[in-house]
Formats: sequence, C-alpha cells, structure tokens
Amino acid sequence: MPAADTGASTETSSVDACASASSVPVPVPVPEQLSPGRPGYLRMRLALFTAGLATFALLYSTQALLPAISDDLHVQPDQASWSVSAATFGLALAVLPLSALSERFGRRAMMTGSLTVAVAIALLVPYAPDLNWLIGLRAVQGAALAGIPASAMAYLSEEVQPKALVGAIGLFVAGNSVGGMSGRIITGWVADGWGWRMALAAVGAMALLCAVAFRLLLPKARHFTPAAVSPRALARTVAGHLSDPLLCRLYAIGALFMTVFGGVYTVIGYRLVAQPFGLSQSMIGSIFLIYLVGTVSSAATGKLVGRLGRRGALYVAVSTTAAGLLLSLLDSIAAVLLGLVLITAGFFAGHAAASSAVSRTAKTGRAQAAALYQASYYIGSSAGGTLGALAFHAAGWSGTVLLGLAAVAGAASVTLYATRKAKAERCAESARRELRGVPARA
Repeated sequence: MPAADTGASTETSSVDACASASSVPVPVPVPEQLSPGRPGYLRMRLALFTAGLATFALLYSTQALLPAISDDLHVQPDQASWSVSAATFGLALAVLPLSALSERFGRRAMMTGSLTVAVAIALLVPYAPDLNWLIGLRAVQGAALAGIPASAMAYLSEEVQPKALVGAIGLFVAGNSVGGMSGRIITGWVADGWGWRMALAAVGAMALLCAVAFRLLLPKARHFTPAAVSPRALARTVAGHLSDPLLCRLYAIGALFMTVFGGVYTVIGYRLVAQPFGLSQSMIGSIFLIYLVGTVSSAATGKLVGRLGRRGALYVAVSTTAAGLLLSLLDSIAAVLLGLVLITAGFFAGHAAASSAVSRTAKTGRAQAAALYQASYYIGSSAGGTLGALAFHAAGWSGTVLLGLAAVAGAASVTLYATRKAKAERCAESARRELRGVPARA
C-alpha cells in the first residue's frame, strides 16, 4: 500500500528548485567608466591633481635651491645638480617594478603608499648633514615617488571613458606643472629668509597636505582586476612594448623633451643669480610662476591633438620649445622670461601628447607601458640636469641651450620619421586596394 502523501516531497522539490535557480549565476552589471558629469569624476580629477602637485613639488624641491646649496656646502653646480638628478634617476629605476606591483595590489593602494613614503622622507631631507646624505635621501625619495606616475596613468586608462582620457591625463600633467611651480616658489621665498633647509621642510609640509587630500578624494577603483606578479610575464610584457615601434618612438620623444626641460630649469638659477641679472633667491623662485603656462598648455593639448593630430601637436611643441631656447640666449630679462614661457609651453604640450598616446596605444600591460614611458622620461630628466649643468660649467648658458637644441632636433627627427612612415603605409594600403579593385577611401 503506498505511503500517505505528507507533502514533504513537494516541499523538498520546491527547495531543490529554488536552490537550483539560485545556483544560476546572475550577471553582475559592470560599472560605467567615469566621464564628465558622472558621480566621482570631479573627485577623481581633483585627487590626481593633488597627487601630481605633490609628486613634482617633491621631485624637484632642490632645483630652485641649487645656487644656495652650492654656496652652503661649497660644491660646484654639476655636483649640486645631483640632488635633482638622483631623485629622477631613482624614480626611473623603480617605476617599472612598482608598476608591476600595482597590478597585484591596486593602483589606488600603490599611489597612496608611494606618496606616504615620499612625504616621510621629505621630512628627513632638511636634516641631511652633507651633500652625500642629501643625494642619498633624494634617490630613495625619487624611488618612492615612482609608484605614482605609472599607476596614475593606468588608473585613468581603466576608470575613465576613452573620450575623456586625454583631458583627464592633461589635468594630471597640469598638477605636475603646478607642483613644480609652487614647490620652487615656496623654496625660493622661504630660503631667502630661513635658508634652504627650512625651504625643503616647507615643501614637505605642503606635500603632506596633498597626500591627505588625495587619500580622501580618490574614488575606489571599479575596473581593476588583481593579477599575480610574475617576473617572467613582466619580462614578456616589457619585451612586447619595447618591440612596438610606435611605443618606442613615444618613449624617445618623452625622454628628449625632458632632457631639454631638465637642463634648462636645473641651470637657470645659476644664470639668473649671476650678472648681468643678479637676482635674489626669492626672485629666482618667483620665475617658476611660468609653470602656469605649462598648466594651460597641457590641459589644452587634447584640443590641439583633436585639431592637428598627435604628430601635428608634436611639431607645434618642438617649434615652440626651439624658439624659446634661442630667445633665452639674449642678455635681457624680458627675453629670458619669454624664452622660458615658450620652452615651458612646448614641453608640457609635447609631454601630454606623447603620454596620452602611450595610454591609447597599449592594449595590454598598460601599467608597464606607462612605466616604460615614465622611466625614459625621467632618464631624460636626469641626463638633462647633469649634462645641462656640465655644459653650463664648460660653456655658460649657450652650452646648455646647445644641448637643448640637440634634444629638440632629436624629437623633431623622430616625429618626422613617424610622419613619413605613416604616409608610406597609407600609400601602400591605397595601392593594395587599387589592385583589389576597391575604391580608395575619401
């Protein structure tokens, strides 16, 4: 006789059905990337602006102080210039390993940790007993700062819509220019009253405020996927980027532009403190207000690229920089200032165009692609600072200008080669289409 129906089987079947239904994966909506007008976009831009500000203020904090450091520590300009070059060289060496770690621990965490360590060292730098200690601390500080630039570029490429990427990167670069300007102005004015050590302490305090604001403002990453750090995979990624002709050209352009900029701004203080100018340390620091021109030109580069294309924008940047170098040769403070304006505008436009192109070109390993650009960029800065100081020691300001013109000519040659190569590829493609009977594109 069949057992009485208690209803248990029905309930079990219902539970099983529900469990089965619940086991079906429910698609998780992918958050939209940040774009103008969307929540978090303004906070993101402000956060990365403060990160860029702190990075450049710390990285070049000794640059405007080089004449004072030379006098106080009794060293030559080329020796004192290592307090700048050591920081940029440390950044160049560390940027690739730290960008790889950002793939594992996240862009936000890497930028926060890097800025925290760099600020801590900034509070120790004023107590350096001699030039060797100063150079050593600055090298470590530069290595700590290496976690910011490449991670910032990767964060932007992941979190920001492509159409808004150039503008977002432009504002980050603008933060660099404001940081470079404010750091130099603060050090110049403070050094006149309290010495170069107190000036460095003031920059450290400003960077501390920027670090706090950055951590509070930056939105959490919504498109980052952690990946294991494998040295072999990293080597393959780096080799792939270095075998890409377009990326290599962009790396070379970044390095050459920075060679000009590093040489000019490392040496300009020595020129202006001497005759026929004889400016004070505070007045030399005020010269760096010209960095505001870089803020404008880098932020406007997106429109320039949209109108002229990447190579067209680079030609404008090269021409502007070369004109500024030549104008700065005149022994007139007005001519020197106008020359610095043109050099600054050209440099920041070229840097913004090249760096944004790297982010668009790299389809995989974007953090490593950006890191390689940053490494070449800061190697150019180290070379420019050291070689510019040596050229100044050997031949005066004209020697520094000659070095800058050689670097500008190199950037122009790389861009011209790319233009001719692109034209040849278009002609070859047109010929292939004609052979296939396909009408040529309008």
